[in-house]
Amino acid sequence: MRIAVGRRGAAARLVTSPWWRGAAAVVVGALPALAFPAPSLWWWAYLALVPWMLLIRTAPTGRRAALDGWLGGIGFTLAVHHWLTPSLHVFILLLAALLGLLWAPWGLLVRLMLAGTPSRARAAAALAVVPSGWLMIELVRSWEGLGGPWGLMGASQWQVPPSLRVASLGGVWLVSLLVVAVNTAVTLLVSVRTLRATAVAGVVVCAVAVGAAAWWAPAPQPTGQVRVAVVQPGVINGVGGAERRFARGEELTRELAGRDDVDLVVWGESSVGADLTARPAYADRLSALSRQVGAEVLVNVDARRADRPGIYKSSVLVGPEGTTGDRYDKMRLVPFGEYVPFRSALGWATSVGKAATEDRRRGDRPVVMTVGEQGLRLGPLVCFETAFPDMSRHLVRAGAQLLVAQSATSTFQDSWAPGQHASLAALRAAETGRPMVHATLTGVSAVYGPDGGRVGAPLGTDRSAAAVYDVPLAGATTPYIRFGDWAVYGAVAVLVALCAVEGGRAVRRRTAPGTPVPPARTARGSRVRPGR
Repeated sequence: MRIAVGRRGAAARLVTSPWWRGAAAVVVGALPALAFPAPSLWWWAYLALVPWMLLIRTAPTGRRAALDGWLGGIGFTLAVHHWLTPSLHVFILLLAALLGLLWAPWGLLVRLMLAGTPSRARAAAALAVVPSGWLMIELVRSWEGLGGPWGLMGASQWQVPPSLRVASLGGVWLVSLLVVAVNTAVTLLVSVRTLRATAVAGVVVCAVAVGAAAWWAPAPQPTGQVRVAVVQPGVINGVGGAERRFARGEELTRELAGRDDVDLVVWGESSVGADLTARPAYADRLSALSRQVGAEVLVNVDARRADRPGIYKSSVLVGPEGTTGDRYDKMRLVPFGEYVPFRSALGWATSVGKAATEDRRRGDRPVVMTVGEQGLRLGPLVCFETAFPDMSRHLVRAGAQLLVAQSATSTFQDSWAPGQHASLAALRAAETGRPMVHATLTGVSAVYGPDGGRVGAPLGTDRSAAAVYDVPLAGATTPYIRFGDWAVYGAVAVLVALCAVEGGRAVRRRTAPGTPVPPARTARGSRVRPGR
């Protein structure tokens, strides 16, 4: 008995002590990181937010709930982006503090819906309101300048086939809503005994929704096949690294010679370190490779362009006769990695980390390339851009049959970043119903079919090799391609409805009979109470 009382007392001190409570908020906010690669505990995503919400619902005031949300957001940002620390150093703490502010309103929302003993109606509403509030955070931080849509809760389900079918309906956004809804239901289940039936019903509804989506959503039907070779040279550092990387790419590509069934060869991001117009020798070497292999080669040039000022990262298609004229310049750049936002004020970041010393230039339009005699329509993306659902959706609407991402995560080779990045291609494939090739310099390179399922074995970060994949093609249009981000609009509608309801209640409370009238003031400022 004394032990039980002691434990309750310790828990009470933890909840009431501002310092212990703040530390707990940071820790519980970091827990969802385990659902993403490398741990990839996909099932944990459905429970990961529960400790955080349990803490917030006990906040004594709205201000404390907002603070718990902010501190938890700091923990989430640091955990999900911890691999950026070698590049940003102390700056990552400032980044986490700024991004963490996005969770402060969510803390208020969780307390509003879940504190105390909510009515059944409010508990049922919480299953829609709390996930909608979380989705607004994901939407805002998906802006390129804030780091892009990395670490979305829905992205943790990249290897779960039923969840990938849900993504084909409403994108990664719909998957995030379902994951957070389950967390909300479990929070109610363990915290409010009288609402267990409502909580269980919420979990059942989410499970039925996923099952119904997996059953109803039209599965992509194969319409053909294309054979794609991925060339991954591996880690090459030191003096002359760019030339040695190019030479290794040549060596691996030559190994494909004699295989007349290869339709396309893909190199990773920054695989060519010189502009092909300014250095025609490189273009000649690539053309020779194309003739040897019997397939066009998609390379990525990271260099100062000869025809315009500045450095671009460009996907360039090279055939037997030279460059085909198809070129895509990367449009969305990595903050600090490829440009420094507000460089006049934040340029000091280059002195404490590995921030870009010179800003890369942006492309101005997406490009769909035509490959080979069969006229394969190819939609290229470069690295960071695979995190953005709208970019792959736009390419497919423009006619792309195959999505190809060229990436390089060698800076973060021994971290969780390569696996996390490769997993995003599964979501993009499932959303669009188009296969996706994720080709990197140093791993992880992987290929996913039009249903988001993995094709063949990936090339890990320990490999220097060329691999050939039989990639199935599909032509059907997924609901997400047709209707877009309807799940986001639905979440906005839920929050607007909440504001309308709460605003109406506030007005009724002010005008209800018997409501205390605030003291009036005389001209001199003294209070005059009603009835006197």
